[in-house]
Amino acid sequence: MLARGASRAVVRVARARPSRGFAAQADNVYLGNPTKEWLEKQASVEHHAEETTQLWRKISFFVAFPATLLTALWVRRVEAEHEAHEAHIKEEHGGELPPTPGYDYLNKRAKPFPWGMNSLFFNPHANKDMNEDSE
Repeated sequence: MLARGASRAVVRVARARPSRGFAAQADNVYLGNPTKEWLEKQASVEHHAEETTQLWRKISFFVAFPATLLTALWVRRVEAEHEAHEAHIKEEHGGELPPTPGYDYLNKRAKPFPWGMNSLFFNPHANKDMNEDSE
């Protein structure tokens, strides 16, 4: 009974106190009557936030976006070279890629995945079909 009454009293006191903002609690200033120092500090925080926002906006526009664009162009060029090389190899071998060497250390499977012997990202055009070997 005593514990129940005490817990209810704590809840009542907590409900009765008005909630003050984090900044007001940190500075021990009630928001209803801000001091000159608190207002100056708040203005300096807002000024710093504005400067920092402008800095990151400039970094995004002048560094991140161009870097992303240049990387995308580079990857496109490399993949085009790879595709041309693969087409050349297919021409040399009658329209198909040569078979992948059957090295013992490649594509080891101690037990099958729940969906079969191939990985979840199996691509029949690029990967060896492991179901053919297990049968």
